[in-house]
Amino acid sequence: MSLKKYREKRNFNKTKEPRGDKKTGEDRLYVIQKHQASHLHYDLRLEMEGVLRSWAVPKMPPTEPGIRRLAVEVEDHPLEYANFEGAIPEGEYGAGTVEIWDKGNYALLERKEGKLMIDIKGQKLKGIYYLVRFKERKNWLFFKKKRAEPTIGLNK
Repeated sequence: MSLKKYREKRNFNKTKEPRGDKKTGEDRLYVIQKHQASHLHYDLRLEMEGVLRSWAVPKMPPTEPGIRRLAVEVEDHPLEYANFEGAIPEGEYGAGTVEIWDKGNYALLERKEGKLMIDIKGQKLKGIYYLVRFKERKNWLFFKKKRAEPTIGLNK
């Protein structure tokens, strides 16, 4: 994981976005930022290996099971970005306003090639979520796990 692509896209003399000097913390940070750029979208960010792995989610993130959202993988962001809110100046990459929509921690339950299962502990999102990669490497499906159905009365 590297911040090279992130830093190449930004002019830190013009934007207040963090450059990224912080090292990993003990807790796994989770944040979703509402980003009003050329199009409104939500940026899902998960702390992994010293950076925030990031996905752009074009529609509001799923709060209930049964709702599936496209999540397009974008460049890694520095850990400090989890606290970033404000305006990215016109003419800069991602120009527009950024606000924190949800924030908390998460537990990584499973990590396989093309699949993450995480337990999100945010203010708006809570529970077990999946990120599953499509054949197109940057496109993922983001959804909440369905609750287990009760089995009372089925066993006689």
